[in-house]
Amino acid sequence: MGLTREQIKSGWVQQMAREAGSSFLALSDEELAASRHAVLAKAPSKNIWIFGYGSLIWNPAFHFVERRIGTVHGWHRRFCLWTTLGRGSPDCPGLMLGLDRGGSCRGVLLRIAPEMIESETDVLWRREMVSNAYVPTWVRAATEHGGIAAIAFIINRTHDRYAQKMPEEKTADVIARAAGRIGPCRDYLLNTVDHLNRLGIEDRSMRRLAAKVRRRIPGASS
Repeated sequence: MGLTREQIKSGWVQQMAREAGSSFLALSDEELAASRHAVLAKAPSKNIWIFGYGSLIWNPAFHFVERRIGTVHGWHRRFCLWTTLGRGSPDCPGLMLGLDRGGSCRGVLLRIAPEMIESETDVLWRREMVSNAYVPTWVRAATEHGGIAAIAFIINRTHDRYAQKMPEEKTADVIARAAGRIGPCRDYLLNTVDHLNRLGIEDRSMRRLAAKVRRRIPGASS
């Protein structure tokens, strides 16, 4: 099970966050709009590209008209955000991916048509910016067709749900156990790795982590 476009547009994600009470500080509609418009105001061109490194690769939920593979330097893909909602619970928190400082990340660039920027970035912000755990940031991605300026959702290292680096075995334990209203945390990881493999994107740390998680699933083969 994954998050659907209909759920996002209906406000289901924000409602889920509100139901979590004070344990999860959700952004208001006004805060979402202000954040989105502030980022879009800095767009270097009429082309709005989004850099996907996790579930945006396999379940973007917004409409796009072009896709390219690209690499962003200075950031790497890591399970660095605790979640007690979609892929976890208060009793058994899960982990979500973010872009954290250092290294590089190869992912997918998705271009939104100019006439759809307002509607589709609204869907995107409601999907990604439920809280301020991410910082939407303009980054430069290298592609075979040249450099592209794109919006990437960078982890907010000052957020109280930021997960410090931990041993890979502990990360695998967390991901293998956790589940929430959107589904098991392990599905999030395994879907990401599966689609990275299909696209020919090498990420050895994600593959290694997926293998460790599979070994923790009863009856699953590695």
